[in-house]
Formats: sequence, structure tokens, C-alpha cells
Amino acid sequence: MTSTAILAYIPSPAQGVWHVGPLALRAYALFIIIGIVISVVWGDRRWVARGGTKGTVLDVAVWAVPFGLLGGRLYHVATDWKTYFGPGGQPIEALYVWNGGLGIWGAVFLGGVGAWIACRRRGIPLPAFGDAVGPPILLAQAIGRIGNYFNQELYGRATTQPWGLEIYERLDANGRLDPLNGVSTGFVEKVVHPTFLYELLWSVAIVALLVLVDRKYTIGHGRLFALYVAGYCAGRFWVELMRDDFATKIAGIRINSFTSAIIFVLAVAYFVIATKGREDPATLKSNDDEDRESDAARESTSAGSATDSDSVDADVDAGKPDAHEVQASDKKAEEEGSTRG
Repeated sequence: MTSTAILAYIPSPAQGVWHVGPLALRAYALFIIIGIVISVVWGDRRWVARGGTKGTVLDVAVWAVPFGLLGGRLYHVATDWKTYFGPGGQPIEALYVWNGGLGIWGAVFLGGVGAWIACRRRGIPLPAFGDAVGPPILLAQAIGRIGNYFNQELYGRATTQPWGLEIYERLDANGRLDPLNGVSTGFVEKVVHPTFLYELLWSVAIVALLVLVDRKYTIGHGRLFALYVAGYCAGRFWVELMRDDFATKIAGIRINSFTSAIIFVLAVAYFVIATKGREDPATLKSNDDEDRESDAARESTSAGSATDSDSVDADVDAGKPDAHEVQASDKKAEEEGSTRG
């Protein structure tokens, strides 16, 4: 079968890596970076709109992003360990994050740990911060799925639907099969469900729903973030049922399906029992803001004291008695009056 045999199907990119001299430009990494940048910019605007300090999201991202990338990779390797440590596996490849393989559950968990550390340092509540960045994070996840398209990964079972995705044979410069780093020969190996696309569209729909809920209702204390987690889990559970690539299973069920179901229940429970309403905007100000306000107050007081001192000096220079001179004069007058009496 060739790529021109069935025009109705969605074609895959011819390659996902471009080499410029010794530099390898990877679409997967590019879309992850784009997603992070967009989530930071949008998240900061949402944080400021809720009463927070501008620039806080970038400061927190400095902690959360590295933690998230580490957590995502650890989850992927732990749930797909046979690929790296099983028969014929290459353990060193567990470090090759550029070849794909980031588990969203691990990324959110360890990314949350990094965000918690940063929020404590700035003296701001983590749940409120989560409400601000929840929709941007999910949008970043959707953008990252475009990288899976270029890598020809995370697709589903074979299909004859007109929106089926063509998976091409890819070869490296030496003519060896290389699905990730190779270039398409034009030969279609199979036509499959583009489950990464289903997840992308579902995520965008949940983002729109979260924004609508946030505008219409007074929601805070981490409850909007819980809705993001629950909404994503519902879609991910459905998508996992359509995949048939290799995955660790428990009782014949993919481990990501178990994870999605468990986290969905926990997120819904948190949404129900968490504090209703929204935080006082004053509580979202960071320690840096309070320090700057204190410094400004001290400078204002110092400036006022300096002005009073300058005024006294000016009076003395003009021949006017200062307070000490007035007190001395009054005391002398009292003594003279006492002597005359």
C-alpha cells in the first residue's frame, strides 16, 4: 500500500527530526517548549486577574517544569520498564527523553511538588495557584500531542474510518528501520485511529469548559484544578481503550486506564469536599510584594522625618528659637517669678 492509494486518510509527517549540522531539531521537543511558553504567559495573566503578582507563574515554572519533566519520564519508564530493562532492552535509553515518553501523571505529580516548593517560598496558596494555571497546563498538554503526531506514536488500533492515520515506514541514512528518527519511504505500514488527536481535541474542549465555569461561577481553593484533572482523566480513560500498542497491564487492563480511573475519583472527591468560593485576592500577594510595600513605607517615613528635620534647621537658620530654647526660656521665667514672690 502506498500513501497515494487511499487519499481520504490523514497522512503522517515524513519525519519528526531535522538535522542542521550537528544539531538535531526535534518536533516533539519543539511542541513541548511551545506548550510550556504559552501556559506560562496565559497562566500569569490568569494569576494577575485573580489578584496575584505579575511574574509569579514564571518564577514557579522554574521549579515546576524540571520537576514535571523528571516525573513524567520516571512514570513512563516505571510503567514501561520492560522496554528498557527487559530482554533486548537498552537501559541507557531510559534517559533519551527526546525520543518521546513522558507520562502525564508523573509530570503533574512531581510538577506539583516543584510548584508547592516555589509557592511556599513566595508565601502563596498552592490550590489558588493551581486554579489559575489549570487550563493553561491542559492546553500545553494538547499542544504537546502534536509532537506525538510527528513521532508517529500513541496511535490506536487499525481502522477504515476516513479520518484514519497513515503510519509510514521510516528509514535512517543507513537504510535501517527507525520510526522516530528516520525519513518516510512513502510506504504505509498501517492505518490507525489517531488517538493522540482524539486526546488533543478532548483537552481543548475541557479547556474551553474550564474557562467558562471559571467566568460564570466563583470557584477557587483548588476546585477548578480538580475539574481539570477529572475532565482530562475521563477523556484519557476513553482514549486508552482504543489503543493496542505495548503497555504494562494489570488483570488484562492497561495501567493508564487504572490510573485514570483512580485519579478521576480522587479529583471528584476533592471538588466536592474542598472549600467553596474563592480566595481573598489579598492572600495571593507574594512575600516579595509585602517586602516591597514595607520598604516603601519605611522610605516614606524616613522621607517625612527628614523633611521635619530640615524644617527645624530652617527655623533655626532664620533666627527662630527651636523647642529646646523655648523650654529653657519658660523655665527661667518661672524661676524669676518665684524669686519675686
